[in-house]
Amino acid sequence: MVAGVAAAYAAIVLIPREDFVMRLLHPLLASLILTACGGGTAATNASPAPAAGAVHDAGGIPADWPLVWSDEFAVDGLPDPAKWGYETFRNKQGWYNGEQQYYSSERLKNSRIEDGKLIIETHRESLESASDWGGQAYTSARLVTNRRATWTYGAFEIRAKLPCGRGVWPAIWMLSSKSSMRWPDDGEIDIMEHVGHDEGVVHASVHTAAYNHTKNTQKTAQTRLSDLCQAFHRYQLIWTPEALSIGIDDRNYFRFVNDGEDEKETWPFNAPQFLLLNTAVGGTWGGMKGVDDSVFPVRMEVDYVRVWQAPK
Repeated sequence: MVAGVAAAYAAIVLIPREDFVMRLLHPLLASLILTACGGGTAATNASPAPAAGAVHDAGGIPADWPLVWSDEFAVDGLPDPAKWGYETFRNKQGWYNGEQQYYSSERLKNSRIEDGKLIIETHRESLESASDWGGQAYTSARLVTNRRATWTYGAFEIRAKLPCGRGVWPAIWMLSSKSSMRWPDDGEIDIMEHVGHDEGVVHASVHTAAYNHTKNTQKTAQTRLSDLCQAFHRYQLIWTPEALSIGIDDRNYFRFVNDGEDEKETWPFNAPQFLLLNTAVGGTWGGMKGVDDSVFPVRMEVDYVRVWQAPK
């Protein structure tokens, strides 16, 4: 995506395959924005990496951790405003990463609770009547818990069925809640990303000042699900002071370990972060093979979002 400095946050996603690591950063970056792409060998001046990458082991939520926050999406209508807000600030200028969607706020067509599930629905349409419309040909939604709920450490489980189709780019991820957030210095955790032109491949990644795509040092792993467009799966993150582990359905496939050096550059994950749920359209990664307009509308369906933390 993009890396930059600014008085804001927001986001985009990453491009974590070895063949094409292109990532555009988050959105509130109004100052310096650097477009980055890379791949292959890590920069020679990069710091040694801590243990991180692909794993195959048992995961799941620790049995003795109490539930501290959840949304079961029990009431039809708009998402609960006490739990979810909307990010729309780049609509007029256009979203980073070359994405083609307009993110709406409090619009039932794009985000709603229906039959016990959160629906984020993406349409092929131009919302010309909106005052912040920036010429986009698609509408979608980007929901965040920022300023409502943030966490430092915990177990996170999001049971979801993903939207598919060439050009469709759903994500479940986390960012620092600092008002002066800097990327990648304050860290990003990508619990799930999927691009429609590579159907069935799920990506997990972390980004820090030392480990990110601009240095070819980002930490990432992939796994495959044959039915992620047709069935619900539990996308999971276990975040402790020692490590970040990401898995699906109680099986971990990615781990990033704290190197114990007490340096923010390698481990910024000791401060609050918030959750984001969104579906983008197109972009340098999601639209790498174009956008198939025949697939719309598409929807991300979320059965629940649950957060546990270790007993005190």
